[in-house]
Amino acid sequence: MSGLGESFAAVVSDGSLLLAGGVAALVGLISFASPCVLPLVPGYLAYVAGLTGAQATAPTGSAPTGPAPGDGAGPGSRTSATVATAAPPRRRVVAGALLFVLGFTAVFVSFGALFGGLGRLMLEWAPLLTRLMGIVTILMGLTFLGGLHWLQRERRITRRPPAGLAGAPLLGVVFGLGWTPCLGPTLSAVNTLAYSEASAARGAALGLAYCLGLGVPFLLVALGARRALTFSAFARRHARTVMRVGGVLLVVLGVLLVTGWWDQVMLWLRAWLASSGLGSSVV
Repeated sequence: MSGLGESFAAVVSDGSLLLAGGVAALVGLISFASPCVLPLVPGYLAYVAGLTGAQATAPTGSAPTGPAPGDGAGPGSRTSATVATAAPPRRRVVAGALLFVLGFTAVFVSFGALFGGLGRLMLEWAPLLTRLMGIVTILMGLTFLGGLHWLQRERRITRRPPAGLAGAPLLGVVFGLGWTPCLGPTLSAVNTLAYSEASAARGAALGLAYCLGLGVPFLLVALGARRALTFSAFARRHARTVMRVGGVLLVVLGVLLVTGWWDQVMLWLRAWLASSGLGSSVV
């Protein structure tokens, strides 16, 4: 256990991982705000909670309300029963969202660990392969910007598990494995960063950071958090701008990887943390 703790401490205190993790989390947030994920969030939440009909469209966590005083309807009236039935149970929605997020988190963390492990095994070819993957990241950024229409064809797994809490983690796995091209460009950038870290543990950490950026908004919307709902409405109104910002971010990251400037930034950050003593204070 002590060896495992030391390994985890080494991963967390690595300045380059902190910066790469921040980029991965931001890329995950952009994935959530993309036009082919964000509009489907209410449907996903209703599906994983097993809600149908009026329940799926009622505001999350809304309380049942009875008839107005003086309308002649009692507590057991048809109006009161209808409103009470329409209100979805918040706990069930949040539980379904959490299981759904855990499902795709398992997929993306595995991807990160795989690419990080490959980077360690292929250290001899790391500079060349990192530059090639940087070129792929640039192409994915151009796809976000609308420059490569042939990469924007939507391919996804259409078979879904049963609705409800039991199928929620399986739906998350299906989402992680088959939802492209929306997740493809951003996920390729995260996996490229994982490869450049040349460590399965660091790659898994980057995959987890990506899932935080993508999954936390799902949970906040399920909780009915006002800021999350406001952000969702803003992202819908400015969908094209969100895609452009994401595309520019991916292109810049790709250029840094191709030119080798990313490695230079990482070396500088590690040296700065070592000289300032912040690296040891993190642990």
